[in-house]
Amino acid sequence: MPNIESAIKRARTSEAANALNSSQLSAMRTAIKKFDQAAEAGDENVTELYQAATKAIDMAETKGLIHKNKANRDKSRLSKKIAK
Repeated sequence: MPNIESAIKRARTSEAANALNSSQLSAMRTAIKKFDQAAEAGDENVTELYQAATKAIDMAETKGLIHKNKANRDKSRLSKKIAK
């Protein structure tokens, strides 16, 4: 447990940031999984789920949660699945 006031504040802010980052990453993964399941099942709303997944990936990339190359790789994999 930190004793210095600034360290206490830093621990508090990093805990809050960690919660936000974790929820955003989780939302991105959920959007990707929903798209994958819909693509395999051949549902009609595949394009909507594709757009939601790419948006979630782009938001995670902009916030620095994932690397630019990973975002592009993930979007490329999604577009391959939608092309089938």
